[in-house]
Amino acid sequence: MKWVKTMTNQTDIKIAIVDDEPSIVTMLQMVLRRAGFHQLYDASTCAEALDLVQRVSPDIVLLDITLPDGSGLELCSKLREYGNPHILFLTAKASDLDVLRGFAMGGDDYITKPFNPLEVAARIQARIRRLEPEAPTVSQVKRPEPGVYRFGRFTVNEAEGELIVEGQPIPCPAQVFHLLLHFCKFPGVVFSKTQLYDQVWGINGQGDDSTVMVHIRRIREKIEIDPGNPKLLLTVRGLGYKLSKEFQEQ
Repeated sequence: MKWVKTMTNQTDIKIAIVDDEPSIVTMLQMVLRRAGFHQLYDASTCAEALDLVQRVSPDIVLLDITLPDGSGLELCSKLREYGNPHILFLTAKASDLDVLRGFAMGGDDYITKPFNPLEVAARIQARIRRLEPEAPTVSQVKRPEPGVYRFGRFTVNEAEGELIVEGQPIPCPAQVFHLLLHFCKFPGVVFSKTQLYDQVWGINGQGDDSTVMVHIRRIREKIEIDPGNPKLLLTVRGLGYKLSKEFQEQ
């Protein structure tokens, strides 16, 4: 698994904008430059986007779902073959099914059109801050040093960005890994959806419930024997989610 570069200098972050509407591309480029991002690239088709990703290896991809030569959803899966950029869908399709499909295909975030370009810049900046060294965010809980977290059948190696399940490395998108890592650092602590969106996505809880729910499901599909009957990552009805301490190994 590859992480987006952890940097305090935003000029080092490479952002690819994949959209066939020139006005949207120009608007995003203008706002992102003002926000301090200067390595900006654009493509208007799936073919151009694949070529761009292979040549440039962007850290972040802003991806429209409807493109002239194909679907951004299918393109998302192909982009994962050339690295693991943070993929933020930009789309006019706003139904719950569309959102769920976007996350299922490997997207990390989702913004519906029409959107405020300042929100896009803010979400990108939140992504970068989240990968920088963090101060503790849960009162009276000591954050461990970066290390290895073992919970029965699975192990998370923070330094190497690896998820190991029953001795086998398991591919894990960055956003899913980061959420699982957050639970590993605070075993037994219950987090509401709002807290998770704030502390893991980094945008002050301004997200819909489906985002967290889809990522919880994707974690369970990787670490649980029976994802439909979880024993590790538990739902605390009316409160949120927690990683069981029962299987924690010291």
